[in-house]
Amino acid sequence: MDLFDKISKTMGGPIGQHQEWSHGYFSFPKLEGEIAPHMFFNGKEHLVWSLNNYLGLANHPEVREADAQAAADFGMAYPMGARMMSGNSRHHEELEQALGTFVGKQSAFLLNYGYQGMVSIIDALVDRNDVIVYDAESHACIIDGVRLHMGKRFVYQHNDVASCEKQLERAQRLTEQTGGGILVITEGVFGMSGAQGKIKEILALKDKFKFRILIDDAHGFGTMGPTGAGTHEAQDCVDGVDVYFGTFAKSMAGIGAFVAANKEIINYLRYNMRSQTFAKALPMPMVIGLKKRFELLKSKPELREKLWAVAMALQNGLKERGFDIGITDTMVTPVFLKGDLTEATSLTRDLRENYGIFCSIVVYPVIPKGLIELRLIPTAMHTLEDVQRSLDAFGEVAEKLKAGSYREVKMEVA
Repeated sequence: MDLFDKISKTMGGPIGQHQEWSHGYFSFPKLEGEIAPHMFFNGKEHLVWSLNNYLGLANHPEVREADAQAAADFGMAYPMGARMMSGNSRHHEELEQALGTFVGKQSAFLLNYGYQGMVSIIDALVDRNDVIVYDAESHACIIDGVRLHMGKRFVYQHNDVASCEKQLERAQRLTEQTGGGILVITEGVFGMSGAQGKIKEILALKDKFKFRILIDDAHGFGTMGPTGAGTHEAQDCVDGVDVYFGTFAKSMAGIGAFVAANKEIINYLRYNMRSQTFAKALPMPMVIGLKKRFELLKSKPELREKLWAVAMALQNGLKERGFDIGITDTMVTPVFLKGDLTEATSLTRDLRENYGIFCSIVVYPVIPKGLIELRLIPTAMHTLEDVQRSLDAFGEVAEKLKAGSYREVKMEVA
């Protein structure tokens, strides 16, 4: 069989099979204009709830100035080479130390990208004798990292501590034979549901089982906890988390990530993470820009307070109108509706074309069949007027959905 035959037979995969009519509208849409709650889509201004610009730092004037000055001073190429060989700088090291201290760890290591970083952290930490125990609804970067593992891995039911304990029992029996260790992986904030991971409850199992825990806190870093240090701070269990991972793509509105732990672990990762050893260092303009973003994250708690004020207004308003927003206890705001793919796309088109509201649409296979999720990401830049406009629109489209108005609408090529 020709290698490419399966591409034709699967019609592009579970999501790609819809590309003929979805590309450019539902998938790979183009938002234009300044990064803000109001942007342009298909030539029309839209109220946007799809950007992970939690603290509104993407276009903060001090950030723009720092980015521009760093680009002027260093260009986009500096430093050349991988960090280990020729791409290190004091700015990289200063940012690392500051991040580690902020999240309550001895040391930290900058990563070029969050996705590849998480994959590489997992790959570096475990060998074939070790066992991974991870949450069933872990992000794709965790799943891909687990797939690289040449030893055993056990998955527990989402946020189910009893299920986690059962898998730890299996892992412990196996490691008694292999002589390996156990790595538990969960998320601080699950990006689709908005639920916090059961970090503190899982850590309580350390009294019974010998394991280390890795937390992916992409959505929690900068948004959760009294100082924004993360979900482990919010749950008052900073010391119990062995390896902490955060990205710059959410609250810091940048590119890259970091991993934090004790000095020994970070030194090991620094010399054994293949995705960093064999990749060019983060460009200097991004590193200096990240230092400014981090400074604002720490010095302007009012940005985090505004984010939460908008999120609570949005979530409370949705609940008051009878919407199902699941079990979110973070700023991530899912809205669950019953319907099929045709209804989901028709509803989304109605929101965009007739109400000027742009939010992400999630359907099977990401969530169960028969459900539609509209995911809203509040930011510190949204206003209460934006919230009210959205609540009014959602109320109207929900009534149309119940009345069956979206069932017969055909999906058109975008």
